[in-house]
Amino acid sequence: MNEMSSFKLSGIAVPSNAAGMLDEICEHFIEHADVERTGDVALLKSGVGLAHIRIDASRLLIDLDCPTQEALEMSRTILAEHLFYFAEDQPFELTWSEPTSLSALPNLHEVRVVSAEDVTPHMRRVIFSCADVTPFVGGDMHVRLLVPPKGRTPVWPGFRDDGRIAWPEGEDALLVRVYTIRAVDADRREVWIDFLQHPTPGVATPGADFARDAQPGEVAALLGPGGGDLPSAGSILFIGDESALPAIARIVAEVPAGTRMQAMIEVQNEAEEQPLPTGGILDVRWLHRDAKGEHASGYLLGEAKKAIANLEDGAFVWAACERDDIRAIRACLKTRQHDRKNMYVAWYWERV
Repeated sequence: MNEMSSFKLSGIAVPSNAAGMLDEICEHFIEHADVERTGDVALLKSGVGLAHIRIDASRLLIDLDCPTQEALEMSRTILAEHLFYFAEDQPFELTWSEPTSLSALPNLHEVRVVSAEDVTPHMRRVIFSCADVTPFVGGDMHVRLLVPPKGRTPVWPGFRDDGRIAWPEGEDALLVRVYTIRAVDADRREVWIDFLQHPTPGVATPGADFARDAQPGEVAALLGPGGGDLPSAGSILFIGDESALPAIARIVAEVPAGTRMQAMIEVQNEAEEQPLPTGGILDVRWLHRDAKGEHASGYLLGEAKKAIANLEDGAFVWAACERDDIRAIRACLKTRQHDRKNMYVAWYWERV
């Protein structure tokens, strides 16, 4: 945000518990924006603009301020989607001072499958062609992959009155999953996404199924990017499992020369290890669950706690894995009083 910003929008949210929802907003967006909380007022600053949210009786009053109309619409949609998610099945209303001025999502990019190959026994890479890969170079790494039903002309989403995305329904319903951009080939105008092929029997894996069966020429779309930006630090500690490996691999590949990095990555066995080329200095430990057997639960968390205890001052901590483990890692960092600006700590999946 800067003084030239002039695209503004206000909204009113009516949740069942305004204070509780403001707590949820601040806890979640601390990993994606600069969050300043003073009592009943929160200020969120990010790459797309500024959001000022305050409690007024039982309501949340929202003011958005962004540098472009497209950024304003993205900010509205991001916030609306999260507010309805936080509300779960409780009564919730959200209205805006003005309707959207856009007929299509500004950050939706239609892509086509170029090829698909196995990187390891449980990691499959799909390469997509994209007319404009500029938004995926540097910065945020996460996208939503949209896959239309086979044999049907894609119907891409638009906007709802409350700011959320209007997803096509019925026979046009899309498969929607969040993934990390593993790499971008600007010269070939290609985007790579790695898909974990979950080995757990009985667990539905539509995203992994798409990657397994992907054929050249198939049409999909990428919505984003947003979140998970590249850290800027001279020293980085990575903590993650297979779900985090694509992001870790990309960061390691793109850090400035000389960046010092330590990584502990939990995978099933040696076959799931991947080369991690870098211009930095990387010390990586591969933690094999198969070697721990029945003691595998908590393996990564235990090693992470040891690494955090010995962390050098000023190091950036990048951690992504299961939800409960992430909460424990976050608690360790809080006890250590680690600077929030020097961490990205996010859960990528949840045990059932």
